[in-house]
Amino acid sequence: MNDTKKPLLAIEALHTRFHTQDGVVNAVDGVDFNVYQGETLGLVGESGCGKSVTALSILQLLRCPPAEIQGNIRFEGVNLLNLDQEAIRKVRGSAISMIFQEPMTSLNPVLTIGEQISEAVRLHEGMRYQEAWKWAVNMLQMVQISGPRARAREYPHKLSGGMRQRAMIAMALSCNPQLLLADEPTTALDVTIQAQIMDIMVRLKEEFKTAIVLITHDLGVIAEMASRVVVMYAGKVVEEAPVKDLFKDPRHPYTRGLLGSIPVIGHKAQTGRRLQEIPGIVPRPLETPLGCRFHPRCSSVMDICRKQEPPMIHLTEYRRVNCWLEAS
Repeated sequence: MNDTKKPLLAIEALHTRFHTQDGVVNAVDGVDFNVYQGETLGLVGESGCGKSVTALSILQLLRCPPAEIQGNIRFEGVNLLNLDQEAIRKVRGSAISMIFQEPMTSLNPVLTIGEQISEAVRLHEGMRYQEAWKWAVNMLQMVQISGPRARAREYPHKLSGGMRQRAMIAMALSCNPQLLLADEPTTALDVTIQAQIMDIMVRLKEEFKTAIVLITHDLGVIAEMASRVVVMYAGKVVEEAPVKDLFKDPRHPYTRGLLGSIPVIGHKAQTGRRLQEIPGIVPRPLETPLGCRFHPRCSSVMDICRKQEPPMIHLTEYRRVNCWLEAS
């Protein structure tokens, strides 16, 4: 956290709505947070909480169905929502890059890996074909893909899941972006490959000085990589804190539930201890409850929680929580 500097990315009152036949879906409902140069911010929560939609809203990649995006998304002081399509295309892949959740559906199946990486640097950096191809091979080597020259000539289906994810990272970092949006970068990978991918991201972050928004439901990954954490639930931010403070003293009941569901192994494990669980499920977007959205699943629910939406309570200059327990 660096309060003395202006944020690289400042999201203010972000609302992303989808107009469907059944009604308006408020996928992201008033989200705000800052990202500073060179830091890793963790964005966590259950599936359906709005993490990925938040990231896609930043780059305006929500086209089907058409999304209504309101608020402010300021990157280096410029509101990205005020840019036309040509201007936002110049930002995508250059100043801001994204690693998508499933590389097999994100990579073009009819272009080789090398062609896809070199296309990005030709478009944004103005490199000639041969220079861009050499840069693509260099990037594949940087993300520790064995035989990078041969892999550059292969199509995505020829690569393993771990290699495809490394190729996505290489493509995302090929233009030396200032901000990287990493959406579940280790999903569907075994634990050994997950660790390798995380090591690569940490090393490349230090080398390129890139800020990262790490979107995940894996709190173990957050503990390893992030400096700050934003916890989302049903489209809203419910807690934000430095990562050490969040793990040591979670203040929102939902955050406590997430941390309580993590299995403990080793000498700290308690024999016979059952994992905690959060009862119920995340509410459907068209059926969000009145008051606090977490109250139907909360063990500390009060009467006011069922009637009024809680305010965002700033506990310190570094911590905030959206809960009536902290306001009472």
